[in-house]
Amino acid sequence: MSTHIGAKAGEIAPHVLMPGDPLRARWIAENFLDDATCYSEVRGMYGFTGTWKGQPVSVQGSGMGMPSISIYVNELFTDYDVRSVTRVGSCGALSEELELRDLVIASGACTDSSMNRITFEGLDYAPVADFDLLRRAWEASQGLPVTAKVGLIMSSDSFYASRPELTSRMAEYGVLAVEMEAAALYTLAAKHKRKALAVCTVSDHILTGAETTAAERQETFGHMVDVALSAMLS
Repeated sequence: MSTHIGAKAGEIAPHVLMPGDPLRARWIAENFLDDATCYSEVRGMYGFTGTWKGQPVSVQGSGMGMPSISIYVNELFTDYDVRSVTRVGSCGALSEELELRDLVIASGACTDSSMNRITFEGLDYAPVADFDLLRRAWEASQGLPVTAKVGLIMSSDSFYASRPELTSRMAEYGVLAVEMEAAALYTLAAKHKRKALAVCTVSDHILTGAETTAAERQETFGHMVDVALSAMLS
């Protein structure tokens, strides 16, 4: 039983979906999993285990930001022997080729966080996705009624950036979108020799100002969940 998750041994499946919002975790469990049961409500960060097409899978909220997701991912890998984690979250588009509700499948994650700088003593470590998960997610995204783009994302420590021009510079170098968790997830997966992927839905567009509502972000991002489940379990 870990400090922040509190599940008993065997209650968490080897493969875990990880939204930031615990209410989205509950929505996923209720709408995509069969026979889902709640294994954790610690700090209101819900975790559920059920089955998808007969295969066991869990969904665990992570909270916002790299420090928060790092706590949960560390415990999933070290205390529950989870083999793969796929983040299913929202992102802000930086590319004119993306529209609201399109998908970004993150091949790698740039970051402005000091977490990796501390870990690697100033070296620029490049956190990347597991290739097999990435490939299967791309294949699962084909034929959807939304665009799916594979490429770099930016994991930022700041939701309200004090220097937004730096995010614009990332866009100039081909970064598709900005979010707040993937770089930490990919780095920890590499450390523990596990698999990780981030599939994000465009919830707002940095260039145009378009945005979805909070309710839509919580409950209408089903395409990315289908893609993530197919990538982990197909």
